[in-house]
Amino acid sequence: MVRSDWVVGGDRHAAAAERIYAAATDLVLREGLDAVDIDTLAAAVHCSRATVYRYAGGKAQIRDAVLMRLSAGIIGAVRDAVDGLVGRQRIVTAISVALEQIRSERLRRLMFASRVPQVGGLHSSPVLSRLAADLTGITDDDPHAAQWIVRVVVSLAYWPIDDPRDEEEAIRRFVAPAFG
Repeated sequence: MVRSDWVVGGDRHAAAAERIYAAATDLVLREGLDAVDIDTLAAAVHCSRATVYRYAGGKAQIRDAVLMRLSAGIIGAVRDAVDGLVGRQRIVTAISVALEQIRSERLRRLMFASRVPQVGGLHSSPVLSRLAADLTGITDDDPHAAQWIVRVVVSLAYWPIDDPRDEEEAIRRFVAPAFG
């Protein structure tokens, strides 16, 4: 007898997690980060709450997985741009390119989807802090510095400086010096 259960056969965990994360990404793109609700997600993928928790984790883990999916293009562009750069130039370039990408990607639609900024979901993500540390080249042993970089990027994404050259100059003068 052949079963059509989507969590049976092959890599059960990976298949279940993929299906849940894909549904969560669709939900977030339609309704925002705050819309991630375990009951709604379970109904969307036709499983129980327990299955969601077992294969995808809780709300924080699902949020981080969705953020990674939505920011993959941004991460790639920043990695390419900072390749071979160090110090202040790497920090300025990483932040400038990230902002340019955020403003052109679907992540922008997510960030600006509601009147109330969904910053809580963004700046509190340890995934984004680790990415900020990695992409800017700051040390991993200072989580406050990485979180500050995330807050700077989110702030400038919400409240950009009109001229991109002025924005880059502000990053160069006021952000980069904080990192040596």
